Amino acid sequence: MADMSDTTQNEAAKTVPEKKPNTLLRAVIEYGPIIAFFIGYMIVRDNTFTLFGREFDGIVVVTMFFVPLQTISTWLIYKLTGRISGIQIATVVLVVIMGGITIWLNDERFIKMKPTILYVFFFVVLVFGLLQGKSYLKAVMDHTVPMEHEGWMKLTWRVAFFFGALAVANEAVWRLMSTDAWVNFKTFGLPLAIFAFFMTQSGLFSKYGTSNEEDDAPNA
Repeated sequence: MADMSDTTQNEAAKTVPEKKPNTLLRAVIEYGPIIAFFIGYMIVRDNTFTLFGREFDGIVVVTMFFVPLQTISTWLIYKLTGRISGIQIATVVLVVIMGGITIWLNDERFIKMKPTILYVFFFVVLVFGLLQGKSYLKAVMDHTVPMEHEGWMKLTWRVAFFFGALAVANEAVWRLMSTDAWVNFKTFGLPLAIFAFFMTQSGLFSKYGTSNEEDDAPNA
């Protein structure tokens, strides 16, 4: 009965089309918090602030504003599109947790570790699914990039190891380089790396892409 109920709910969810907000508006909402973080940091990076009887460096103060901005951004995306992905949920949860620890302990290392933890989490989840013969990436992206099951499995392996590489890169940057370098890496380096990675997968999309959302995936 539980399986039948889950199937019915999944089919019902598929009948609800995703809302299509203005592309520019969505981009502003999605990338607004990280751009605001960068601008805010560049303005106050050399300053310290006394709040609640404690002194905070600029990056910690900027984190105080970044956490609610990221939360609001995720909520707005949900309101605009009618859906929210597991990636977005994991991201905002980690921002709240790691940002909160950064502020509470007045220690910028925790917000710097956030991308590492996020990418390691994605790596573990994707590999766990792959070892079961499933692509959790498909559940997130299938509505925008329909492909055959084999294509999803290959792409998921690549994405998993790519996330692992990003985690290593983030660790190297924040541990070995300056805070300025890490902020630039987070603001520009990580998004550009992700964009470049998916651009290099165009051959796989062409080979395994389908004209509809049906693919050759076996029934779970």
